Amino acid sequence: MQTAWAHQTVLLNEAVEALSINPDGHYVDATFGRGGHSRAILQRLSPAGRLTVFDKDPQAIEVAQALAASDVRLQVRHEGFRALSELGPSVVDGVLMDLGVSSPQIDDPSRGFSFRHDGPLDMRMDTTRGQSVAQWLETVSVSTLAEVIRDYGEERFAAPIAKAIDRRRQERGPFRTTRELAEVVAGAVKTREPGKDPATRTFQALRIFINAELEELQAALAASLVVLKEGGRLVVISFHSLEDRMVKQFMARHSRTVVDRRAPFAEPAPMQLVDVSRVMPSAGEVAGNPRARSAVMRVATRTGVSP
Repeated sequence: MQTAWAHQTVLLNEAVEALSINPDGHYVDATFGRGGHSRAILQRLSPAGRLTVFDKDPQAIEVAQALAASDVRLQVRHEGFRALSELGPSVVDGVLMDLGVSSPQIDDPSRGFSFRHDGPLDMRMDTTRGQSVAQWLETVSVSTLAEVIRDYGEERFAAPIAKAIDRRRQERGPFRTTRELAEVVAGAVKTREPGKDPATRTFQALRIFINAELEELQAALAASLVVLKEGGRLVVISFHSLEDRMVKQFMARHSRTVVDRRAPFAEPAPMQLVDVSRVMPSAGEVAGNPRARSAVMRVATRTGVSP
């Protein structure tokens, strides 16, 4: 029997409030996870309302399909949220994106996301397709590996970590487990941030890269402008600086008119988002759920101007 790994939804009430739900509307939970936000949205929808959920994770999809079996308002899509645009133009009243990794993914050793629990070195959100981290590490060049660790993990020891990984695989063969990788990384990191495992940034980088998370987010943000109706809300919860920076810049760019300096007499590109705001978890939530401490929620409202 599979263990039911617990998940505590971050900014649950704040995110649902930010959607400003119309009971008869159509909403999207772009990252279903274990369905905390989705259940709260469904509670506010009338029988005429609809909720479409996306997720890559087969375990998350099992949970979503079980919920959909008893609720006809719920549509489940086993794919990444870059497919958001397939819903069509101006058909959605709100889009919620809760980014990053869920607690069940981190806590389940068989998924290979965590350096704290030994397990197969996988890290794929969708275990039915694509390369695992272990497979990728077998052939990647040292220079590319260092670039990934530096750019996606913001790790200043990226070069020595990449070299240490290369030495280890030449001496002892391919990496198979999370502990094997974590130990090599720890040996290459010269100084450690207080309270943070030396493997944190490297594991983050490999997870983001292997799942193409930033590319997926970029495509999904662009798609949100297509699918949202006038007045529809875009709500995004981020957990690390790379994601939040991308979301912040996207909302800033689309919440102002833009003049093309190369064509000074052309009409400025109109703003497409208004009422941009930022929400942080309360001290009480962080105390009760330490994983909420790095969360940032950004909210914006769609204007009536087409992209």
